[in-house]
Parts: sequence; structure tokens; C-alpha cells
Amino acid sequence: MIRFLQKDTKFVKALFWIIISVSCAAMVIFLVPGLFSGQTSTTDTYATIGRGGVLGRFLPAIDTISMTDVQRLAQSMLQRQQLPDFVLPFMIQRVGQGLIEQHIELIEAKRLGISATDQDVRNFLHTGEWGMLLFPAGKFIGTQQYTQFVADQFGVTTQKFESEVKDAIVEDRLRALITGGVTVSDSDVRATYVAQATKIKFDYAVIDSDTLRNTINPSDAELQAYFKRNAAKYAHAVPEQRKIEYVAFTASNLPQPPTPVTEADIQQYYEQHLSDYQVAEQVKVRHILIAVNSQDPKADAAAKAKAQSILDQLHHGADFAELAKKYSDDPGSKSQGGELGWIKHGVTVPSFDKAAFSLQPGQTSGLVRTRYGYHIIQVEAKQAAHTQPINEVKPQITATLTRQHETQAEQAFAHQLSAEAAKSGLDATAAAHHLKVVTTDFLSQSSIVPDLADGSQLLAGAFSAQKNGALQVASTGDGYAVYQVAAINPAHAPDFASYKSHVLDDYRNEQLPQLLATKTNELANLAKSGTDLAAAAKKIGAKMETSDLVGRDAQVPDIGALATVAPQLFDMNEGEISGPINTGHTGVVARLTEKQLPTNDEITKNFDATRDALLNQRRSAMFDVFVSNLENNYLKEGRIRINRKLQQGAPVGGSPS
Repeated sequence: MIRFLQKDTKFVKALFWIIISVSCAAMVIFLVPGLFSGQTSTTDTYATIGRGGVLGRFLPAIDTISMTDVQRLAQSMLQRQQLPDFVLPFMIQRVGQGLIEQHIELIEAKRLGISATDQDVRNFLHTGEWGMLLFPAGKFIGTQQYTQFVADQFGVTTQKFESEVKDAIVEDRLRALITGGVTVSDSDVRATYVAQATKIKFDYAVIDSDTLRNTINPSDAELQAYFKRNAAKYAHAVPEQRKIEYVAFTASNLPQPPTPVTEADIQQYYEQHLSDYQVAEQVKVRHILIAVNSQDPKADAAAKAKAQSILDQLHHGADFAELAKKYSDDPGSKSQGGELGWIKHGVTVPSFDKAAFSLQPGQTSGLVRTRYGYHIIQVEAKQAAHTQPINEVKPQITATLTRQHETQAEQAFAHQLSAEAAKSGLDATAAAHHLKVVTTDFLSQSSIVPDLADGSQLLAGAFSAQKNGALQVASTGDGYAVYQVAAINPAHAPDFASYKSHVLDDYRNEQLPQLLATKTNELANLAKSGTDLAAAAKKIGAKMETSDLVGRDAQVPDIGALATVAPQLFDMNEGEISGPINTGHTGVVARLTEKQLPTNDEITKNFDATRDALLNQRRSAMFDVFVSNLENNYLKEGRIRINRKLQQGAPVGGSPS
């Protein structure tokens, strides 16, 4: 490198100027807050994918992944899989990772010259999975219906949808290029189907770990030796405890009653909280849902026809509730005659929302298509947006203000007691106000404080205070307490006698895995030596069970998932006895009583489907390795930059109907 640079003085000078310029730029970028944050930390940027090389991180990103897209897809997956809202942050990370992989694939496809045209998109929409929906009988459904379909199914514009379709076509072409050489042999196909279709039935002996655990009964000497060997483990086994002195009171102990609530107070509160009394427009609705798999055009057509038949019955006077109970696929409302109750704008998906709020009480909609299927909606009542009048909310305002006045009076009295006790002592202050001082026993942080409705705030404060420190005030749920820490018993090791039962539990838990393995091996050896499995089980103290005729994907009581815990059972012959099977919770030994292999006709009938599935499996595995290696290279080069502030995600959108 040095010799190369020595060849041309002008080149050397130019190169040094470049290095200096880049260094200055780097200092500006990293030392001036926010100057270059647009690539990685804008409010809607989840991640960016940059360029490679030394200068790559200083150049504009190749691709950006928006938080809007991540949240939209995460929310859609959450709804489709019917998962609770608290899963959303995890789903956001999962979707974000998937989009990063997808964008890397698209960048690699572009590098390899793989692309898709607008005509490719049109061809796909004509002939692909949505062809029969968008072009029934070869005729386009129309721009308006197409736009509505895309909005209902994917929550995006048609332009965004077609862009994503184009990306999907490119991804498929990249996958085809990378995995085009993958093949499977006929023997592999046959072996795979035989393994999948084989069913077995077996008797099995079960050693239960809970029962076995109770047979571990060490002597006191053994337990004491165990206790000494594990002294470090028990060094702080007894948690810190604190003794607390407190004076508590409720509203009934106040020297002066709280200030009464006046009409002026109520009026002022109402005016200051008008937004709390705004009632949004809402409708009371019921519906009939005919669910449909949108990926299957035939199923969609059948569902639409069924929904139309139900709508025709309604037009001829049929009872809506009875038809809902009979036909609706919405488990949440079916038994209530389709009743959904009052709903506000934005609670349901857009097309449902639009239809429901366009109807008047007593009216029934036509067929309304959403991502869930076809709905028939009936509006039972409607309420316009309005502000609740003061007379309607006066009782709740009065109750709120009364409690506020009580709390203010209690807090003032608590601070008065605290100030007096700091001068005169807690005992004298309590006596002066006809209250009593309570001294607790030693309490742990999770204890319940006697005589207090809620002692959690007092305990939290006490365990962060010093012994005989300043007096503190805490809410007790129905009043307040003034308190201080009287004594502290630090966390320490217990004596053996008082902690013996815990030591026994720990000893048993340590010994159990080895004992379970030993007993299961003993059972297997005894059964294989010629002893009947049932007799061997009786001798060991195991129970006998019999399975159903099951396949590899079965869950068997006391064993679990056969495919993961005991796949070896499918390789055995009838009458053969297994080796020891340790599930962690049980020890099992099985004897195969029946084995059903698929017939040649069944193998032939399922040959093509098995081959396709096996081929797809191997192609997916190969492509996953390709993408993983690609992503690792991007990570090593520092090309993937994630906005960590947004990664945890935030709830978005409303609920579907």
C-alpha cells in the first residue's frame, strides 16, 4: 500500500483530502444532534438498509422500512390470529424482522437483475389467487369495488397494494432462481409419506415424578450435610424484615369535617371537564356473518350465495335473531341473535362501520364484505353525538368532589400529625388526637399490615427508609398513616431447624432427575429381560396406560408430543419394548401392540402431494439459509440500522367486528 501511494504524489494528496473530508463529515454527523437522524430515527422509520463499504454508512440509505407498515401488518396478523393486544409489541418485532429480510431479498434480486413489470402485476391479478374475485367471468369488478376490496382485505390503497404484489412477484422469482436445483427422489417421497401416515398403538408404564419425589426421604444428618454444602445458596434465604410504628386514621377521625360540595363547585367542575361528557355518535346493531377464506375464490362465491339466501329470507319477513342463531359464523354474537350492542365510529373495520352508520333504526343492510366474510347488518337504535347535561352527570360529579374534599382534608391532617410527632413524638401526638400507636411484628415487603385496608404504600416506603428516620405519610386505602421504621432485621441465613422443610424440598428437587432416570432404566431393563411390562410396572411402582391408535403428530397423556418426545416408537415392531423415555416429568417404557403402515394404494394416491410438500420444504430450508447468510453479511457490514426507540411498538388502530 505504501509503495503504491509513493508512485503518484498528486494522487496521494487527493486521497488524503478525501480522507480528511470524510472524517470531518463523520464528526459533523455524529457530534451534531439530529443532523443525520432522518435515515434511522424519524418518527416513522423503523429501520434502514444502507450501502456496503467504508463510506456506505455516510451515504443515503438504499431502502427504508416505515413504522406505519410494520404496525399495519402486525395489527393485521394480531387480528387474523385472534391474539390479545399485549402480544402486539412482540408481533411488531417479528413483523419488523420479516420486513427487513424481505427488503434485503428485494435488494439482492435487483443486484441479480430480477424484476417485475406492471404487466406482470396485471397478469397476476387476472390469473392469481384473487383472479376470480376481481375478474368474475373474466370481467373486472370495477375501480370502486376493487378499491373497497383492497381497503377491506389489506387496509391500504390500490397503489400500495399493487406495489406489494410486484415485490411478491420479484421475491418468488428470486426464490425460484436460488432453489431451482432442489430435487427429491421417489424413495425419499415414499419414505416421507410412510413416516407421516404410520399409526401405532401401545401399552406404556408411567413413573410419575411427583410420586417418586415423595420417596426421597433423607436422614437429618444427610439434610444437614446438604445444608452446609449449600451455605452460599441459603446465605440470604430469610428476607429482610422491618418492624414499623404507625398511627392510622380515616375520615371519621378528622378534627373538622371536609368542606361541603357546593353548586358552584359542581358547575365549575362540569365546565372544566366538558370533554369527559361528550357522547360520540353510536348505533346499536346486530349482524349475521358468513365467514369466508378470501384465498379460495370458490369458497368466497359459496359464502356470498349463502349470505344472499339469508338476506332474501329477511326480505320475506324472516326473524333476524333466529336466522343469526341458525347461520351466523360469529361465535361472540351468534347465541344472542347477532347482537353486538352499541358501537362507536372506528371500532369496527371501515366497510362495516360505513354501512352501520348509514342505516336508520329498523333498517337492514345489503351484503357487506369485510376481511372476515359477508355481513348482514341491522340497526336497532341510533344516538346522535351530544354533550350530557349537567343534571344527568351531577350525582357522579358530586361523588367525585366529595371524595376529593375528603382526601384533601385527610392529607392535611396527616401532615399536621407528622409535624406534631416530629416535635412531641408519635405517642404523645396520637394521645392528643385520641388515636393509637401500632407497632407491627417484623414484616417482609410482601406481608399484609394488620388493621390496614391497604398497607402496600406504607411497606414500600418503609423498606426504603432508615431506622428511626423521618416520619412519613402513606395512603392506607380508607385513610392515611403516619409511620417510621422502628427496627430492621437484615436478610440472613436461616437455622437448619426452622428451614428444614425448605431444605428437604431443595434436596428432593436435586435428587429427583437422577432417581427418575435410574428408575426408568430399571423398568426398561426389567421389561426387556422377559418380564411382562405390566408385571415390571407393578414391581417398580409404575402405572399402566394404553394409547389410542395415533400418528406422529399426536399428544399422548403422560408423554406429550410423540414427534418430539418419543419418535423412536414409530421405528419399533409389534411386540417390541422401548428403551427408557424421559419426558422430564415422567419416565415411560412402552410396548408396541399395533402398527399400521399405509398401503401402496394410499402411497400412490398421496405421492404427488407428498412430493410437492417435501420439495417445498427443502426449497424453503435452502432459501432460509440463503436469506440468513445474506442478512448476516449485511449485519457484519453494518448495513442494517434499527430505530430501537420504535422497536417495542405501540398499539394502533381499532378492533374488527
